[in-house]
Amino acid sequence: MRRRSFFQGKAPRRFRFFLALAVLLLLTAALAPALAPNDPEKTHVQAMKQAPSAEFPLGTDEYGRCVLSRVLAGAPVSVFGAIGLVAASFVVGTFLGMLCGYYEGFLDEVMMRLADILLAFPQMVLAIAVAGLLGGGLKNALLALGITSWTVYARLARSLTLQAKKETYVAAARFSGCRGPALLFKQILPNVVGSLAVTAATQIGSTMMGIAGLSFLGIGVIPPRAEWGSMISEGRSYMQLAPWATLAPAAAVVVTVVVFNCLGDVARDLGPAGKEMG
Repeated sequence: MRRRSFFQGKAPRRFRFFLALAVLLLLTAALAPALAPNDPEKTHVQAMKQAPSAEFPLGTDEYGRCVLSRVLAGAPVSVFGAIGLVAASFVVGTFLGMLCGYYEGFLDEVMMRLADILLAFPQMVLAIAVAGLLGGGLKNALLALGITSWTVYARLARSLTLQAKKETYVAAARFSGCRGPALLFKQILPNVVGSLAVTAATQIGSTMMGIAGLSFLGIGVIPPRAEWGSMISEGRSYMQLAPWATLAPAAAVVVTVVVFNCLGDVARDLGPAGKEMG
């Protein structure tokens, strides 16, 4: 009952506020094609670098494309791309980390040493190197970032699993005949997934920045496909003439990253309180 009351309205206002903003951003990204006032790929020769107007609320870029429509078109790439990568890294890292923590031994040594090697390199530097070898494109950019993303969840899942193995509920489950994968995924996983999910929430913003950063460098999403990082890169060459072409996607990145970072921070702060109330 106490846990139910926590989810029904005792969560701090900040959490509900940022959760509402995050949901609004997700809805905007999902409905982007319907919300765009113009075709994001259509050029208007007579309206190149045009200032914001009724027809083009955020102006146009050097090809006469509607900046607002392109910002909206880039939202699914940035938002859902980041969430998809975080979800995949969460699943892979949690699975490997729990196996390492539960069985230990050779598997644990190999996977943790591999994680240590990957963590020895700055994520963005390694992602740039991998994306440079694989070539441009959203899939290659996500793969480049995902090479190191799973390590965060693997190390945390391993630590939590090692702690959970010492708990009385695990001993009781073993005494009742629960062994192996059944014990790992039916008993231990439900008790550690909360902390892992909070960590995942805090990683969404940084993953968005990674996608935008690779696209900005020309090794992520390839133009003319709309993506916030590549739009910033394209617009900087004529920023003095049409600053809106750069400022609009930059503002979209900043707002989205801030919202998801704040949501993750509040969720992390709520973690201990949520456990106590459970």
